[in-house]
Amino acid sequence: MQFTTQLKPTDSIVILTGAGISKESGLDTFRCADGIWAKVDLEDVATPEGFQRNPALVHQFYNDRRRGLLAPAIQPNPAHAALVELERNWPGEVLIVTQNIDDLHERAGSQNLIHMHGELRKVFCAHCRTVEHWNGDLSVHDICPTCTRKGGMRPDVVWFGEMPYQMERIYRALGACDLFVSIGTSGNVYPAAGFVAEARSAGAYTVELNLEPSLGATQFAESIHGPATEVVPAFVKDLLALA
Repeated sequence: MQFTTQLKPTDSIVILTGAGISKESGLDTFRCADGIWAKVDLEDVATPEGFQRNPALVHQFYNDRRRGLLAPAIQPNPAHAALVELERNWPGEVLIVTQNIDDLHERAGSQNLIHMHGELRKVFCAHCRTVEHWNGDLSVHDICPTCTRKGGMRPDVVWFGEMPYQMERIYRALGACDLFVSIGTSGNVYPAAGFVAEARSAGAYTVELNLEPSLGATQFAESIHGPATEVVPAFVKDLLALA
């Protein structure tokens, strides 16, 4: 890897992950030819307006995905495990920023993690603004456990047109990191697609690990292409050789 002569063990690392890291665990991606958005209209199930028009449809969409995530066969893969190893053994800070709403990073053991698009196994009450853990189905008839009001519960998922979570913390980390790594992302969903430019402008070395070049591949100093379960563990092994 080209960056090995530049990186020091005390340097900080920010890692952005997308659907590509979870695909090999059995979860569908969104934007590939047979992905989720090829089967449903995102305007219907991933916007506040869609939820207002047909909340039952939106709830059904996320109920199906939540049940799928909880299926016994869906487990963290070697790419998730490699990032846990990096976090535990790299002397500097390692922050994972994920666009994924699954919990595979947590199940693998990641600790320093931001879910910028929310979490599938959490729900949000529009009445009292409380976030609750939730593993079952959700409907317009459910009562908020905190405020006891009905009709305000929705998936704690950031929809198109809404502001992703913890953006101030993310931009601070991008501005201070020495290495920025993007794993399994399409490179066409903002603001995450702009993170590489933020990191580069702050002087970070940038690396893309992806099955194939993303739309923003030319912005990275280095690109490594292949399945996440192969390229991520190999990349982490080379990194930890510097520690």
